[in-house]
Amino acid sequence: MGVNAILIDTHTFVWALYKSNDLSATARGAIESAGEVYVPPCSFHEIAMKHRAGKRPLPDADVRLLPQLLSRQGGLVAPYTAAMAMLAGALDWEHRDPFDRMIAATAIEMACPLVSKDAAFDGLDETTGWKERIW
Repeated sequence: MGVNAILIDTHTFVWALYKSNDLSATARGAIESAGEVYVPPCSFHEIAMKHRAGKRPLPDADVRLLPQLLSRQGGLVAPYTAAMAMLAGALDWEHRDPFDRMIAATAIEMACPLVSKDAAFDGLDETTGWKERIW
């Protein structure tokens, strides 16, 4: 694949971090071959909320350590700007999940593909600036 930069969705981040079999071979290959792997900042918010609610327990790690774990694996926290926030709210996309909207806007503004199992992102295929969903 060999793209310069990719953005990875929340579940992709968790699965890659813990080497889960839920991660597809294509997704794993994209992560391994990308020049830079970014995680959107809202993913940390989403993980912390789910962890607190007991919906996504994380093995052997305190959720507060996730940014450091990402850094140790060579990943980067993506920027999230006011322009991205405005785009997330203004996207002509029926999907209402605020985290997914922020993730989509981040991928568009960073001009990089998104690695995600979530087919809802395919609804952005005709959106200006949207690259692709890799899975």
